[in-house]
This record gives sequence, structure tokens and C-alpha cells, in this order.
Amino acid sequence: MSAAAKWSIALLICGALIVISYFFVDRPFAYFAHDELQGYRALFDLVGRLPNVLGLLVIGCTLIFGVRAVLGRPLTEMQTSIVLSALSLALAAILESWLKLAFGRTWPETWVQNNPSLIRDGILNFNPFHGGRGFAAFPSGHMVAISAIMSTFWFLHPRLRWICAICIAAVFIGQLGANYHFVSDLIAGGFVGFSVGLIIISLWKCRRAT
Repeated sequence: MSAAAKWSIALLICGALIVISYFFVDRPFAYFAHDELQGYRALFDLVGRLPNVLGLLVIGCTLIFGVRAVLGRPLTEMQTSIVLSALSLALAAILESWLKLAFGRTWPETWVQNNPSLIRDGILNFNPFHGGRGFAAFPSGHMVAISAIMSTFWFLHPRLRWICAICIAAVFIGQLGANYHFVSDLIAGGFVGFSVGLIIISLWKCRRAT
């Protein structure tokens, strides 16, 4: 089966999971997180911010490797993976912002600019092209970021997949437990991040083949 066929199947599965989550999971879990997990929010918040640390790390390393490349020093296999990871993160961040605007989804709780939310206002909907930080829950930016970063290592270094899985799961649980996102936001974010990583790896392989 070709990579395109596998991606198409993954898209269909992801779409189905998002629909199921929207109708049956998002609302009850958001209330559960608000009622039962609020006391642990600081811990969930800390875990869920892993992409901020890893993002700075891969970008910083890429700048260093860039200077080394200018000086004529070749990249190792792992260094190349880090550079591709940074490129994946950068492209994913742009795509994420477009998708957030296109879907305009409200948040589980009221966080910024007095935004409408499920917990405070009972609102759970999409408002396409509404704009504004209060309508930017879908897809989850943190899940997009961690998936974009980890996807390059996932594809290029199969032996490291367990580390990638732990990092992605940690961000998923952290963002969900802190009630920053609905389950469907996180599913979509993971798919977008991995898709961008796949694109970056495919472009790199095409370049190497020429």
C-alpha cells in the first residue's frame, strides 16, 4: 500500500474519531475535567507544555547546525533529523493558524478575552472564519507542535518510536487533564502534526533521490 493510500485511510479514521468525539466524548469529558481534575491542573499544565521546551530545543539546534553547515561541516543522521523536525514544526505552526481560523471552535473553559466556553456558557460549536483567540481551539496547537516535532524521528528512527509515543501521549493527557482542549481538538492536532512531518520527510527523500 502506498504512502498516499495509508494517509487517506488515516484521514478517514481521524475524521470518524473527531465526529464521534464531538457528539459523544467532548462534552462529558470537559465537565469531568472541570469537576474532578481541577486540583491537578498545574501538573497537567506542566506536562502539556512539553512542546514549548522541545520546540525551542530543535530550533536552537537547527540554528547551530546551520552555522556549522556554512562552515562546511556535514550533518550527521541525527542532526539532519533535528533540522527536519524544526522545519516540520515551522510549517505545522503556519498550517495550524490557518485551520484555527477556518474552524473557529470555542474552548472548553473561559481562558482569554472573556471567550465563550462550554463550562461557562454551555457553548460547544464551530464558527468558521470568526477569528480571535476565543475561537481557536481546533486543532490543538500543542498537539500539532509535539506531533510535528516527533513525527520526523518516528519515520526516520523506528527504534525511537517509544520515546515519540510517550512524548505525544504526555501532551495529550496534559492538555486534556488541564481542560485546555476537547478530545477532538487533540485528535485533529495529532493528525495535522504527523501529516506535516510526513510531507517534510517525503520532500527530503525526493531531494535525496535527485
